[in-house]
Amino acid sequence: MGRQQVILVVEDDPNDIILIERAFRKARVVNPLQFVRDGDQAVDYLDGRPPFEDRERHPLPTLILLDLKLPRRSGLEVLEWLKAHPELRRIPTLVLTSSRESRDVGRAYDLGANSYLLKPVNPEDLLHIVETVNRFWLLTNHAPEIRPRYRSPE
Repeated sequence: MGRQQVILVVEDDPNDIILIERAFRKARVVNPLQFVRDGDQAVDYLDGRPPFEDRERHPLPTLILLDLKLPRRSGLEVLEWLKAHPELRRIPTLVLTSSRESRDVGRAYDLGANSYLLKPVNPEDLLHIVETVNRFWLLTNHAPEIRPRYRSPE
């Protein structure tokens, strides 16, 4: 499997982005991170729409970290869109959010989330989450093959 194991992080909060980048760096995770800042950008990225059509620069992710509270399209809407696409729905998707609402947890799992993780307040706790994600989802787990569909010119 020669493809790059990219992690797509769907997060709108600039402070959380910095904390996530720092935690991945401290955990020595070598997988490249791609960031998008809202739900519409996440769908565009996954669907290969401009400005994400170049799959060399924006490869399909091996793993998605998805916030729920996003502008334009919520994380739950992104998850619903993702799982409705047979060529993409196998991508492991971990919700990483501050929402403790039981309805959000239940809905995320109903829509096919592989895990529901609460954003910790302490950066050290985030580091532990990233280390666990790395150990299980990137090093131990055998990821499914994802065959991207190629968009026809519209």
